Amino acid sequence: MTSILKESNKAYHSNLAISKSSLVKMSVCPQYFKYCLDNPEPPTDELIFGSAFHKLTLEPTDFNKEFAVAPNVKRNTKEGKAIYDEFLLTSGDCEIITQEQYAAIQAMRDVVVDNKYARQLIQGEVETSMYFDDDLTGVPCKVRPDVYKTVKDRVVITDLKSCRSAQTLEFMRDVVKYGYDLQAAMYRIGASQVLGVPKENIDFVFIAVEKKPPYLINVLQADDFVFQRGEALFREYIGTYAECLKTGDWYGLNGITGVINNLSLPNYLINDNNK
Repeated sequence: MTSILKESNKAYHSNLAISKSSLVKMSVCPQYFKYCLDNPEPPTDELIFGSAFHKLTLEPTDFNKEFAVAPNVKRNTKEGKAIYDEFLLTSGDCEIITQEQYAAIQAMRDVVVDNKYARQLIQGEVETSMYFDDDLTGVPCKVRPDVYKTVKDRVVITDLKSCRSAQTLEFMRDVVKYGYDLQAAMYRIGASQVLGVPKENIDFVFIAVEKKPPYLINVLQADDFVFQRGEALFREYIGTYAECLKTGDWYGLNGITGVINNLSLPNYLINDNNK
């Protein structure tokens, strides 16, 4: 069963379908995945910063509904404390960011808008939830593309990333480290089912923007190698999840059989010792 919804980010995250952000934790082990699923942590400062950047860039009219910029006051003084306390009363449930963070995300937003490719890519359907059941396991899954649009017979999914380095080689490392390949493949699988478009007709593009001046930007399109590795990881992780759900065995670092792991040395040290 598939569905596509315009809903709040809060509603999306409250849905129990499996997302990339939870599934990627299976890369450690099922025990870690299950613990994170049962013990969700509050958003980190880095995650709040990234969310604020997304909101200001993609949905600027809604920014003040979700984020509040703190006044730049000395909170250790009576006057500053009073001003800040008043700010907290009026900010409601909004996530709070500093003046410095707000200036940074404004500058990051500007470099996106000023880039002719990025400017086109962020125009489309923004923050749309897609729900689908995995074909092989039947596990309910969900994806939420930042932006997607139809161009002739193709669908282009765009993902906006704030990052330490937008240089291509550095971002390649982030793809592996943070599971962006899993994300690209899972989003393509979901969009294919929900939109009724062959996977081969769906492109996935990252807009990477550095979080510090001069806020370098890089637009990168995932190639077949990214999709192949990402889909292999999706099949492995979703299959493991389905099996653990069936057996109730959320095994740890010693694997499903519990065998002792071999401890050796990194390959470069072994090669040095054999010279």
